[in-house]
Amino acid sequence: MNGKSISKFMTQNAIYIVLVVLVAAISIYSPNFLSFTSMRDILIQSSPRVIIALGSAMILITAGCDLSAGRVVGLTAVVSASLSQMPNYPHPFFEQVPDLPLILPILIAIGVGALVGLVSGLIVAYLKIVPFIATLGTMVMTYGVCSLYFDMPPNNSQPIGGLRPEFTAIGTGAIDLGVISIPYIVIIAAVIALIMYVVYNKTVLGKNMFAIGGNPQAAVVSGINVATTLICIYVLAGALYGVGGILEAARTGGATNNYGNMYELDAIAAAVVGGVSVTGGIGTVPGIIAGVLIFTVINYGLTFVGMGPYWQLIIKGLIIVVAVAFDVRKYLARK
Repeated sequence: MNGKSISKFMTQNAIYIVLVVLVAAISIYSPNFLSFTSMRDILIQSSPRVIIALGSAMILITAGCDLSAGRVVGLTAVVSASLSQMPNYPHPFFEQVPDLPLILPILIAIGVGALVGLVSGLIVAYLKIVPFIATLGTMVMTYGVCSLYFDMPPNNSQPIGGLRPEFTAIGTGAIDLGVISIPYIVIIAAVIALIMYVVYNKTVLGKNMFAIGGNPQAAVVSGINVATTLICIYVLAGALYGVGGILEAARTGGATNNYGNMYELDAIAAAVVGGVSVTGGIGTVPGIIAGVLIFTVINYGLTFVGMGPYWQLIIKGLIIVVAVAFDVRKYLARK
Protein backbone atom coordinates (compact mmCIF):
# COMPACT_ATOMS: atom_id res chain seq x y z
CA MET A 1 0.00 0.00 0.00
CA ASN A 2 1.63 3.29 -1.11
CA GLY A 3 1.39 6.71 0.53
CA LYS A 4 -1.43 7.85 -1.74
CA SER A 5 -3.53 4.80 -0.89
CA ILE A 6 -2.97 5.35 2.85
CA SER A 7 -3.93 9.01 2.53
CA LYS A 8 -7.09 8.09 0.61
CA PHE A 9 -8.03 5.47 3.20
CA MET A 10 -7.57 7.94 6.06
CA THR A 11 -9.61 10.68 4.41
CA GLN A 12 -12.40 8.25 3.47
CA ASN A 13 -12.59 6.83 7.02
CA ALA A 14 -11.55 9.81 9.13
CA ILE A 15 -14.66 9.65 11.36
CA TYR A 16 -14.13 6.02 12.32
CA ILE A 17 -10.40 6.56 12.87
CA VAL A 18 -11.14 9.42 15.27
CA LEU A 19 -13.56 7.17 17.21
CA VAL A 20 -11.03 4.31 17.45
CA VAL A 21 -8.21 6.67 18.49
CA LEU A 22 -10.42 8.21 21.19
CA VAL A 23 -11.37 4.83 22.66
CA ALA A 24 -7.76 3.59 22.48
CA ALA A 25 -6.33 6.72 24.12
CA ILE A 26 -8.82 6.65 27.02
CA SER A 27 -8.31 2.88 27.43
CA ILE A 28 -4.53 3.28 27.69
CA TYR A 29 -5.01 5.87 30.41
CA SER A 30 -7.69 3.82 32.20
CA PRO A 31 -7.94 0.13 31.10
CA ASN A 32 -11.27 -0.27 32.92
CA PHE A 33 -12.84 1.91 30.25
CA LEU A 34 -13.07 -1.11 27.94
CA SER A 35 -15.19 -3.04 30.44
CA PHE A 36 -18.57 -4.33 29.34
CA THR A 37 -20.29 -2.02 31.84
CA SER A 38 -18.64 1.08 30.37
CA MET A 39 -19.43 0.09 26.79
CA ARG A 40 -23.02 -0.68 27.82
CA ASP A 41 -23.40 2.73 29.49
CA ILE A 42 -22.04 4.48 26.39
CA LEU A 43 -24.54 2.68 24.16
CA ILE A 44 -27.42 3.48 26.53
CA GLN A 45 -26.51 7.18 26.60
CA SER A 46 -26.02 7.25 22.83
CA SER A 47 -29.28 5.53 21.88
CA PRO A 48 -31.75 8.45 22.19
CA ARG A 49 -29.21 10.83 20.65
CA VAL A 50 -28.67 8.56 17.64
CA ILE A 51 -32.40 8.67 16.92
CA ILE A 52 -32.51 12.45 17.33
CA ALA A 53 -29.43 12.93 15.14
CA LEU A 54 -30.89 10.74 12.38
CA GLY A 55 -33.89 13.06 12.23
CA SER A 56 -31.83 16.24 12.38
CA ALA A 57 -29.47 14.92 9.69
CA MET A 58 -32.33 14.50 7.22
CA ILE A 59 -32.96 18.23 7.37
CA LEU A 60 -29.24 19.01 7.11
CA ILE A 61 -29.07 16.85 3.97
CA THR A 62 -31.76 19.06 2.40
CA ALA A 63 -29.44 22.03 3.16
CA GLY A 64 -31.66 23.04 6.08
CA CYS A 65 -31.17 23.20 9.83
CA ASP A 66 -33.60 22.23 12.59
CA LEU A 67 -33.17 24.17 15.82
CA SER A 68 -36.41 22.85 17.33
CA ALA A 69 -35.17 19.27 17.90
CA GLY A 70 -34.19 19.71 21.56
CA ARG A 71 -37.41 21.42 22.57
CA VAL A 72 -39.48 18.79 20.77
CA VAL A 73 -37.59 16.15 22.76
CA GLY A 74 -38.50 18.04 25.95
CA LEU A 75 -42.17 18.42 25.01
CA THR A 76 -42.59 14.76 24.06
CA ALA A 77 -40.76 13.64 27.20
CA VAL A 78 -43.16 15.68 29.33
CA VAL A 79 -46.24 14.48 27.42
CA SER A 80 -45.28 10.80 27.58
CA ALA A 81 -44.27 11.02 31.27
CA SER A 82 -47.44 12.87 32.28
CA LEU A 83 -49.58 10.12 30.76
CA SER A 84 -47.52 7.26 32.24
CA GLN A 85 -47.63 7.90 35.99
CA MET A 86 -48.63 5.26 38.52
CA PRO A 87 -52.20 5.68 39.82
CA ASN A 88 -51.08 5.85 43.46
CA TYR A 89 -48.30 8.41 42.97
CA PRO A 90 -48.72 11.19 45.60
CA HIS A 91 -47.88 14.05 43.22
CA PRO A 92 -49.84 13.29 40.04
CA PHE A 93 -49.69 15.44 36.92
CA PHE A 94 -53.45 15.06 36.52
CA GLU A 95 -55.92 14.97 39.42
CA GLN A 96 -57.31 11.78 37.98
CA VAL A 97 -54.37 9.85 36.60
CA PRO A 98 -55.47 8.25 33.33
CA ASP A 99 -54.92 4.50 33.27
CA LEU A 100 -53.89 4.22 29.65
CA PRO A 101 -52.41 1.27 27.75
CA LEU A 102 -48.64 1.70 27.49
CA ILE A 103 -48.75 2.15 23.72
CA LEU A 104 -51.10 5.15 23.92
CA PRO A 105 -48.75 7.66 25.65
CA ILE A 106 -46.02 6.54 23.25
CA LEU A 107 -48.18 7.13 20.16
CA ILE A 108 -49.46 10.46 21.51
CA ALA A 109 -45.91 11.70 22.15
CA ILE A 110 -44.72 10.62 18.69
CA GLY A 111 -47.79 12.32 17.21
CA VAL A 112 -46.98 15.55 19.07
CA GLY A 113 -43.42 15.46 17.71
CA ALA A 114 -44.70 14.83 14.19
CA LEU A 115 -47.15 17.73 14.56
CA VAL A 116 -44.36 20.16 15.45
CA GLY A 117 -42.42 18.82 12.46
CA LEU A 118 -45.46 19.41 10.26
CA VAL A 119 -45.64 23.05 11.38
CA SER A 120 -41.94 23.56 10.64
CA GLY A 121 -42.27 21.81 7.29
CA LEU A 122 -45.24 23.93 6.21
CA ILE A 123 -43.41 27.13 7.15
CA VAL A 124 -40.29 26.12 5.24
CA ALA A 125 -42.05 24.63 2.21
CA TYR A 126 -44.82 27.15 1.62
CA LEU A 127 -43.79 30.38 3.35
CA LYS A 128 -40.26 29.95 1.94
CA ILE A 129 -38.68 31.02 5.23
CA VAL A 130 -35.07 29.96 5.74
CA PRO A 131 -35.09 26.75 7.84
CA PHE A 132 -32.77 28.28 10.44
CA ILE A 133 -35.27 31.06 11.17
CA ALA A 134 -38.38 28.89 10.74
CA THR A 135 -37.19 26.27 13.23
CA LEU A 136 -35.91 28.97 15.59
CA GLY A 137 -39.52 30.15 15.72
CA THR A 138 -40.94 26.67 16.27
CA MET A 139 -38.25 26.03 18.90
CA VAL A 140 -39.40 29.02 20.96
CA MET A 141 -43.08 28.19 20.47
CA THR A 142 -42.55 24.55 21.40
CA TYR A 143 -40.78 25.51 24.60
CA GLY A 144 -43.64 27.88 25.42
CA VAL A 145 -46.26 25.18 24.84
CA CYS A 146 -44.23 22.68 26.87
CA SER A 147 -43.85 25.11 29.77
CA LEU A 148 -47.58 25.95 29.77
CA TYR A 149 -48.47 22.25 29.80
CA PHE A 150 -45.87 21.56 32.50
CA ASP A 151 -47.22 24.42 34.66
CA MET A 152 -50.84 23.22 34.60
CA PRO A 153 -52.38 22.55 38.02
CA PRO A 154 -52.04 20.38 40.01
CA ASN A 155 -48.49 19.85 38.70
CA ASN A 156 -47.48 23.52 38.78
CA SER A 157 -44.05 23.00 37.21
CA GLN A 158 -42.99 20.20 39.57
CA PRO A 159 -40.71 17.51 38.08
CA ILE A 160 -42.78 14.61 36.80
CA GLY A 161 -41.99 11.33 38.54
CA GLY A 162 -43.61 8.11 39.64
CA LEU A 163 -43.68 6.59 36.19
CA ARG A 164 -45.10 3.13 35.65
CA PRO A 165 -42.50 0.33 35.74
CA GLU A 166 -43.52 -0.94 32.30
CA PHE A 167 -42.80 2.54 30.88
CA THR A 168 -39.42 3.01 32.57
CA ALA A 169 -38.47 -0.53 31.52
CA ILE A 170 -38.20 0.80 27.96
CA GLY A 171 -35.21 2.88 29.04
CA THR A 172 -33.77 0.76 31.85
CA GLY A 173 -34.78 -2.85 31.07
CA ALA A 174 -32.76 -5.40 29.13
CA ILE A 175 -32.92 -8.81 27.51
CA ASP A 176 -30.88 -11.16 29.69
CA LEU A 177 -28.82 -13.56 27.59
CA GLY A 178 -27.01 -15.06 30.55
CA VAL A 179 -23.46 -13.87 29.98
CA ILE A 180 -24.55 -10.44 28.79
CA SER A 181 -27.71 -8.36 28.75
CA ILE A 182 -28.83 -6.15 25.88
CA PRO A 183 -30.75 -3.01 26.95
CA TYR A 184 -34.13 -2.46 25.30
CA ILE A 185 -33.17 1.15 24.55
CA VAL A 186 -30.17 -0.01 22.51
CA ILE A 187 -32.32 -2.51 20.59
CA ILE A 188 -34.87 0.22 19.82
CA ALA A 189 -32.14 2.56 18.58
CA ALA A 190 -30.60 -0.20 16.43
CA VAL A 191 -33.97 -1.07 14.85
CA ILE A 192 -34.74 2.59 14.11
CA ALA A 193 -31.23 3.10 12.69
CA LEU A 194 -31.78 0.12 10.38
CA ILE A 195 -35.16 1.50 9.29
CA MET A 196 -33.62 4.91 8.66
CA TYR A 197 -30.82 3.30 6.64
CA VAL A 198 -33.50 1.90 4.36
CA VAL A 199 -35.30 5.26 4.25
CA TYR A 200 -32.09 7.12 3.41
CA ASN A 201 -30.90 4.72 0.72
CA LYS A 202 -33.76 2.61 -0.62
CA THR A 203 -36.87 4.79 -0.70
CA VAL A 204 -38.17 7.51 -2.98
CA LEU A 205 -38.24 9.91 -0.03
CA GLY A 206 -34.55 9.29 0.67
CA LYS A 207 -33.53 9.71 -2.96
CA ASN A 208 -35.56 12.91 -3.24
CA MET A 209 -34.00 14.18 0.01
CA PHE A 210 -30.48 13.84 -1.41
CA ALA A 211 -31.57 15.31 -4.74
CA ILE A 212 -33.05 18.41 -3.07
CA GLY A 213 -29.96 18.91 -0.95
CA GLY A 214 -27.62 18.41 -3.89
CA ASN A 215 -29.37 20.73 -6.33
CA PRO A 216 -32.88 22.08 -5.58
CA GLN A 217 -33.35 23.51 -9.06
CA ALA A 218 -32.43 20.23 -10.74
CA ALA A 219 -34.79 18.42 -8.35
CA VAL A 220 -37.68 20.62 -9.47
CA VAL A 221 -36.81 20.12 -13.15
CA SER A 222 -36.69 16.34 -12.66
CA GLY A 223 -40.26 16.37 -11.39
CA ILE A 224 -39.71 16.09 -7.63
CA ASN A 225 -42.41 17.76 -5.54
CA VAL A 226 -40.01 19.67 -3.31
CA ALA A 227 -42.64 21.11 -0.96
CA THR A 228 -44.29 17.75 -0.23
CA THR A 229 -40.91 16.06 0.22
CA LEU A 230 -39.73 18.70 2.67
CA ILE A 231 -42.94 18.43 4.70
CA CYS A 232 -42.59 14.62 4.87
CA ILE A 233 -38.97 14.97 6.00
CA TYR A 234 -39.82 17.46 8.75
CA VAL A 235 -42.72 15.30 9.95
CA LEU A 236 -40.52 12.19 10.05
CA ALA A 237 -37.78 14.13 11.86
CA GLY A 238 -40.34 15.36 14.41
CA ALA A 239 -41.56 11.80 14.99
CA LEU A 240 -37.95 10.69 15.60
CA TYR A 241 -37.50 13.52 18.12
CA GLY A 242 -40.65 12.22 19.78
CA VAL A 243 -39.14 8.75 20.10
CA GLY A 244 -36.00 10.34 21.54
CA GLY A 245 -38.09 12.22 24.11
CA ILE A 246 -39.93 9.05 25.16
CA LEU A 247 -36.64 7.18 25.61
CA GLU A 248 -35.16 10.03 27.66
CA ALA A 249 -38.19 10.08 29.97
CA ALA A 250 -38.09 6.28 30.30
CA ARG A 251 -34.32 6.21 30.85
CA THR A 252 -34.34 8.85 33.60
CA GLY A 253 -37.69 7.93 35.15
CA GLY A 254 -39.17 11.39 34.84
CA ALA A 255 -39.29 14.64 32.88
CA THR A 256 -39.27 18.42 33.16
CA ASN A 257 -39.82 21.18 30.62
CA ASN A 258 -36.03 21.63 30.37
CA TYR A 259 -35.41 18.14 29.01
CA GLY A 260 -33.71 18.17 25.63
CA ASN A 261 -32.05 21.55 26.17
CA MET A 262 -29.24 22.01 23.60
CA TYR A 263 -29.85 18.55 22.12
CA GLU A 264 -30.34 20.16 18.73
CA LEU A 265 -26.77 21.49 18.72
CA ASP A 266 -25.41 18.11 19.83
CA ALA A 267 -27.38 16.42 17.04
CA ILE A 268 -26.17 18.88 14.40
CA ALA A 269 -22.55 18.60 15.61
CA ALA A 270 -22.70 14.78 15.65
CA ALA A 271 -24.21 14.69 12.17
CA VAL A 272 -21.62 17.10 10.74
CA VAL A 273 -18.74 15.24 12.40
CA GLY A 274 -20.32 12.06 11.03
CA GLY A 275 -19.96 13.32 7.47
CA VAL A 276 -23.25 15.10 6.80
CA SER A 277 -22.57 18.14 4.65
CA VAL A 278 -24.03 21.43 5.89
CA THR A 279 -24.40 22.47 2.25
CA GLY A 280 -26.72 19.52 1.65
CA GLY A 281 -26.84 16.37 -0.44
CA ILE A 282 -24.35 14.25 1.52
CA GLY A 283 -24.70 12.01 4.58
CA THR A 284 -24.77 8.38 5.73
CA VAL A 285 -26.46 6.58 8.61
CA PRO A 286 -23.24 4.80 9.79
CA GLY A 287 -21.41 8.14 9.78
CA ILE A 288 -24.13 9.79 11.88
CA ILE A 289 -24.01 6.94 14.40
CA ALA A 290 -20.21 7.26 14.57
CA GLY A 291 -20.56 11.00 15.15
CA VAL A 292 -22.92 10.45 18.08
CA LEU A 293 -20.61 7.81 19.56
CA ILE A 294 -17.63 10.16 19.30
CA PHE A 295 -19.36 12.77 21.45
CA THR A 296 -20.68 10.19 23.92
CA VAL A 297 -17.17 8.74 24.29
CA ILE A 298 -15.86 12.25 24.94
CA ASN A 299 -18.52 13.00 27.57
CA TYR A 300 -18.38 9.61 29.27
CA GLY A 301 -14.74 8.68 28.69
CA LEU A 302 -13.13 11.95 29.72
CA THR A 303 -15.33 12.13 32.81
CA PHE A 304 -14.32 8.51 33.47
CA VAL A 305 -10.64 9.50 33.58
CA GLY A 306 -11.35 12.56 35.72
CA MET A 307 -11.01 15.32 33.13
CA GLY A 308 -12.92 18.53 33.87
CA PRO A 309 -15.93 19.63 31.79
CA TYR A 310 -14.18 22.73 30.42
CA TRP A 311 -11.37 20.66 28.91
CA GLN A 312 -14.01 18.38 27.44
CA LEU A 313 -15.57 21.34 25.62
CA ILE A 314 -12.19 22.31 24.15
CA ILE A 315 -11.56 18.74 22.95
CA LYS A 316 -15.07 18.50 21.47
CA GLY A 317 -14.51 21.71 19.54
CA LEU A 318 -11.16 20.50 18.20
CA ILE A 319 -12.67 17.19 17.10
CA ILE A 320 -15.44 19.01 15.22
CA VAL A 321 -12.90 21.16 13.37
CA VAL A 322 -10.49 18.30 12.59
CA ALA A 323 -13.19 15.84 11.56
CA VAL A 324 -14.91 18.34 9.29
CA ALA A 325 -11.55 19.35 7.77
CA PHE A 326 -10.91 15.71 6.87
CA ASP A 327 -14.44 15.47 5.52
CA VAL A 328 -14.01 18.53 3.31
CA ARG A 329 -10.80 17.05 1.90
CA LYS A 330 -12.60 13.80 1.16
CA TYR A 331 -15.30 15.41 -0.92
CA LEU A 332 -12.93 17.83 -2.64
CA ALA A 333 -10.84 14.82 -3.69
CA ARG A 334 -13.88 13.33 -5.42
CA LYS A 335 -14.36 16.38 -7.63
